[in-house]
Amino acid sequence: MTATLTRAGVAPVASVKRRRRVPGWLAVVPLLAFTAIAFGIPALAMLNGAFTVKNQTTGATSYSAENLTASVRGAYLTAILGSVKLSAVCAGIATVLGLPLAQAVVTSRFRALREAVLTASGVLANFGGVPLAFAFVATLGNAGVLTTHLGLKNQGWDLYSFWGLTLVYLYFLIPLMVLTITPALEGLRPQWREAAQNNGATGVQYWRHVALPVLLPSLLGGLVLLFGSAFAAYATAAAMVGSSVPLVTLQIADAISGNVLVGQENVALALSLDMVLIAGLVMAVYLPLQRRSARWLG
Repeated sequence: MTATLTRAGVAPVASVKRRRRVPGWLAVVPLLAFTAIAFGIPALAMLNGAFTVKNQTTGATSYSAENLTASVRGAYLTAILGSVKLSAVCAGIATVLGLPLAQAVVTSRFRALREAVLTASGVLANFGGVPLAFAFVATLGNAGVLTTHLGLKNQGWDLYSFWGLTLVYLYFLIPLMVLTITPALEGLRPQWREAAQNNGATGVQYWRHVALPVLLPSLLGGLVLLFGSAFAAYATAAAMVGSSVPLVTLQIADAISGNVLVGQENVALALSLDMVLIAGLVMAVYLPLQRRSARWLG
């Protein structure tokens, strides 16, 4: 009887041990398969098209770097540089303005106000495209409400320009910066401020020598994230400025639709590959900064 009970009691334990031997990575196989299908196949198609050159006369295709060479010349290069400039300016301004706003939210004594600002930031950070362009055109366009009442057009204001588009992008980039930097600000420990004050440091000295060095990786990471968001934006610029501001996303749309030259679809794929390479460089900077910030604020 004792041997029987012993074997009965050991059997479940052995069964549990056998179940634990199942590799844990099997649980992510469906996600990996979905990612490979949803992102891998389009990426391979884009890569193949970027290096494919079609003879417009014979219809024959061959592999060459001609499309990539064309994508970094003339109007295409101007568009790439224009997108980089716009994204850098918007990201820099949004970072400078978003940090104090997020700090005010974090240090606010009113929990309802804090939650309202963070909720609004979550909504505004995802508000873009044609609705956002229409809202600004109706408000600050040539015949917009504020433009007419304040006489902005007589003062040289032009919404359909580089700085006009910058203002529109800041509408969703500043809230995105608030959402990005708020967790890092919450990670600043009160003991650090108290220790600085006990040693005679002022508020400015605390921020200069303690808070900002700790937050620097998060700030740079947020800057990179904002750059990527502005760099990939398309619908808002397409609906508002058209071709008056050179942007790579607009050039891709024109090349696909044949508005520039017929048969430039593969050049559009080459431009897309250029964007992927730039985004890859951006993420290569962002991920190490994020890990370094997590070590300090974790």
